[in-house]
Amino acid sequence: MTQDTAAPTAAAPTAAAPTAAAPPAAARFRVEVPTGADFPAWRELFRGYCAFYRVPIPDEKAELVWSWLTDPAHELDALLVRDADGTPVGFAHYRPFVRPLHGAVAGFLDDLYVAPAARGTGAVDLLLTRLRAIAAERGWNAVRWITSETNYRARGKYDQVATRTGFVTYDMPPAGA
Repeated sequence: MTQDTAAPTAAAPTAAAPTAAAPPAAARFRVEVPTGADFPAWRELFRGYCAFYRVPIPDEKAELVWSWLTDPAHELDALLVRDADGTPVGFAHYRPFVRPLHGAVAGFLDDLYVAPAARGTGAVDLLLTRLRAIAAERGWNAVRWITSETNYRARGKYDQVATRTGFVTYDMPPAGA
């Protein structure tokens, strides 16, 4: 988002002039499954995502993740949100996971990212709305995700659409690592 930083002139009105309302996000963006041709755009978005979390991702690992996303037999799926020109501006990577305590299957949102220029436009809302619809279609009883405690902007959105759990996450390395 940009801000108008020009100082008002003495002749400027004190009240803002009426403006046309921005079209709804659904008119400006669309959510689709990625195709093979989307790799370069996805790679740039994924690079931004990895940089945010300070995780280096060499090209061979990015190519491996992309192969999972484009393999119909792999459990990991993806969505891309595209702008009006068809350019991907964000993604969601998700998969099913079992919940033995609930005797159910849920969805796990592994990664969610929207390019900085598209933040605050409704693009993330469309990704989350589509993911919620997929959960209903597949009979999942929830969609779960984790984020960094310091990811305040994203947490503000997540607090609007989901319930924060009280669970603490741990990572344990495999033996010998």
